[in-house]
Amino acid sequence: MGIRHGAAKAAGAVSTWGLKHVFHRPAANFPGKVGLYADPQLIAHERGKLSRGSIVVVGTNGKTTVTNLLADTLEQAGCTVVCNRTGANLDSGIATALLHAGRADWGVFESDELWLAKSLPQLQARYVVLLNLFRDQLDRCGEIDRIQDAIVGALGRSPESVLVYNADDPLCAAIADRAPNRCVSFGVARSMGLAQNSVSDATMCQRCSTMFRYEFRQYGQLGEYVCPNCGFSRPPLDYAAVDVALGAVGLSFSVEERGDGASSAGVAAEPLSAPFSGAYMVYNLLAVAVAAHLAGASAADVQRAVDAFDPKNGRLQEFTVGGRRVLLNLAKNPTGFNQNLKIVAGDPNPKVVGLFINDKEADGHDVSWLWDIDFEELAHSGSLSVFAGGLRGRDMQVRLKYADIPSRVVETPESMLEALAAFPTSVNAYLIANYTALPACKAALERAQEEAGAKGAEVGRAGASAFPDGAMGPCSTEPSGHAGETASDGGETHPGEVPPSDALPLVIFHMLPDLLNLYGDGGNVRILERRLAWRGIPVEVRRIMHGDPASFDEADLVVMGGSPDREQELASADVRAMADDLRSYVEAGGPLLAICGSYQMLGHEWLLDGQQVPGLGILDASTRRPGTSADRLTNNIALSVPGIDEPVIGYENHAGRTYLGEGVRPFGSVIGSVGCGNSEQSKSDGVRYKNVVGTYLHGPLLAKNPQVADDLLKLALERHARRTGCDLDTLAPLDDSQELDANRALAQRLGVKGQR
Repeated sequence: MGIRHGAAKAAGAVSTWGLKHVFHRPAANFPGKVGLYADPQLIAHERGKLSRGSIVVVGTNGKTTVTNLLADTLEQAGCTVVCNRTGANLDSGIATALLHAGRADWGVFESDELWLAKSLPQLQARYVVLLNLFRDQLDRCGEIDRIQDAIVGALGRSPESVLVYNADDPLCAAIADRAPNRCVSFGVARSMGLAQNSVSDATMCQRCSTMFRYEFRQYGQLGEYVCPNCGFSRPPLDYAAVDVALGAVGLSFSVEERGDGASSAGVAAEPLSAPFSGAYMVYNLLAVAVAAHLAGASAADVQRAVDAFDPKNGRLQEFTVGGRRVLLNLAKNPTGFNQNLKIVAGDPNPKVVGLFINDKEADGHDVSWLWDIDFEELAHSGSLSVFAGGLRGRDMQVRLKYADIPSRVVETPESMLEALAAFPTSVNAYLIANYTALPACKAALERAQEEAGAKGAEVGRAGASAFPDGAMGPCSTEPSGHAGETASDGGETHPGEVPPSDALPLVIFHMLPDLLNLYGDGGNVRILERRLAWRGIPVEVRRIMHGDPASFDEADLVVMGGSPDREQELASADVRAMADDLRSYVEAGGPLLAICGSYQMLGHEWLLDGQQVPGLGILDASTRRPGTSADRLTNNIALSVPGIDEPVIGYENHAGRTYLGEGVRPFGSVIGSVGCGNSEQSKSDGVRYKNVVGTYLHGPLLAKNPQVADDLLKLALERHARRTGCDLDTLAPLDDSQELDANRALAQRLGVKGQR
């Protein structure tokens, strides 16, 4: 043992003792962090403890569950295992687990995708299990391409590692296509017949930028896909889940080993069942079964581990509080949240739901992703009462409002549990929280359970097998109204929808939502549509998809969102074909809202993969990088906008810097403690030209800025009156107290006064 390695072990031991005995805190990361300072090769030096090597689990969703279940399975097979079970998934967490362990057969480690490049070259793991890739914490991680590059690079520096990957995910299959390592694929053989959500993270081929065609889709981008241009498609499955059954209180399927991608004659499929449901759990359990098989465990070992699975980490953890059952789970991105909502919506009983969202460093400071979640599913799921909490509880309340779901803001999980006591014990409760909000929810539930006399015993196991009457069954699509009696101090969550008149509807063009769908920008369309419907003004939203024609003579308002470069390049080709008509629409005073990448495209030039390319030239503006800098501008931001009473609040996340010409003016001036807008030098954001609003503000822009939304609607109503000859509708006042509460809460954090 070298001097540095010895110093690292000593430092780890001292810090572990101090954390446990002095500060009474878990020693999950810090000992390893200190140890890595003393010996940067600590993980490599410690991996010799593992006689059979290690397995690393990566992916956006499901890492902690799969890691723990796989470790349990290997222990059922009689192996000794080192595992970072708490989800401390940076290199420091892996180092800590190794420092605390003696000799063992296997190491099973969860790893953050970007940090795999730090840990895998030292671990030289036998297997890397890649579960899925979804957009997650875009302000921290960036686009998925960056994560893919990091994983491919890590695999290249561990050439003997076998990549075990989810072939149903084209983003994972693209990594397998690029990695030099041996690869083993798994997936679900047939469609599970699931309803689809509105946003998918991979709509196009990464080889040739052509839209995928799907034989079937499970959820998100997972399914059987093919590129009609270059032929990139779901690879043959080495292991397949067959005969999948998603029931009210559980799931079952069989694992079929194929090897050559076709069913192997004479090879019996191994059955697996679980007392929890959800399509995402099919993939999680399939990954466990495949990795366990490769590591030498049996199907019986997997089944025993699943039967005994009793998580204590807040993931699918069940509690009994005041005679009612409460299910706690993590959700940190739209895909994971949508899968949680299907669990809730599948409960036919009256239910209480708490949604807790923080925006700390580990969560990502941007909460725009809330608008990519299909909360609308809950509005038709029976009797429902909802609480919104966490640091961004007011943002959650606004999102729910535009899904027609009343909610009440609570400051703490304890406040929700106090309110829960007023509901009958027959009501099931669900708490869904993101990363840093989860521990507080878990602690509150543990205290409440202990106070209720159930100290130390969660009733039932993970999932909802203990929930009565099929609480975990598939989502009902029958509308049945919702309770919604819990309102904030601001009054009604929405003023109630006024029956529409017989007039011709105002037409909103939502441009290319299948491509320009980043950062929740599609929420702007939802906000505009609901603000008209609540006033009884008929509205039609036309979604102009890739390849669709568009006649702007028929539009009263046009909305365009942001996107990654690949999707934006394809979208720009569509928009260029419409450029003359769009220019005529703008010059005639047609209102247009363009966010981020779409705003850039309207100028003389914009950035594609860091290179300047010609824009549409509709706006006198140009977008480029400042010198050689590739730094992104990411932060909450507040603007002073002429004619708008409140600060305009949003979130900027962009690499390009936009410079305005003489013929246009900025949308607003940056105020407050942070934020840059168009560039660091200008301290202004966006553009105003005629009735065009271009801006870098996501959030979406209109969520906390109702006056901006109504100004756009007034312009749209004026155009509608001119276009149709109908009388000019006026906008009756709405109760915007919740939007303004969310605005002022963030304005205060930015050091901006809430009323000008």
